[in-house]
Amino acid sequence: MINKQQLRKVYKEKRAQLSEDSIEEMSLAIANQALRLPIWGAVNYHIFLPIEGKKEVNTEYLLHILQGKDKTVIISKTDFKAMAMKHILLQENTVINISEYGIPEPKDGIELPASHIDVVFVPLLAYDKKGSRLGYGKGFYDRFLSECKKEVITIGLSFFEAEELIETIPTDIPLNYMITPEKTISF
Repeated sequence: MINKQQLRKVYKEKRAQLSEDSIEEMSLAIANQALRLPIWGAVNYHIFLPIEGKKEVNTEYLLHILQGKDKTVIISKTDFKAMAMKHILLQENTVINISEYGIPEPKDGIELPASHIDVVFVPLLAYDKKGSRLGYGKGFYDRFLSECKKEVITIGLSFFEAEELIETIPTDIPLNYMITPEKTISF
């Protein structure tokens, strides 16, 4: 089992190799794969906005699907002092700023409690065949997901295939689904 620090480095390098065109193509394929999941009866969907410099999955395509289905979309604002996330309703007039950490976030807006969220699209660097995920290592998403209702559906988005096994700690929250450009995986 590769340790988490090494794995983060490997996946950051893998992403760095991706061209803008391939990121767009694969992000669109991921959005199309999402349509195959049994998640569309829910109301409140939490989505991350991609950090451009980190070459994350472009969630704009998923956002268009959610808006086309008239779903309530929630995005986060990260508080690095409190090491927590606030969840803000995405509306037509929501102003998005890039934080000092490069994260696209709402300037302000209507805050919703995590307990109101039905589905969460989760950013990650890597994941394994059991649904464990490797994030950037600050624990923001694990803390956020622990505040959600226990029926919340968690969906990871990745350009890459699964690792055999990622070491976990008790506070790690596994994913329900994973979407890659080629397929959806249920855990």
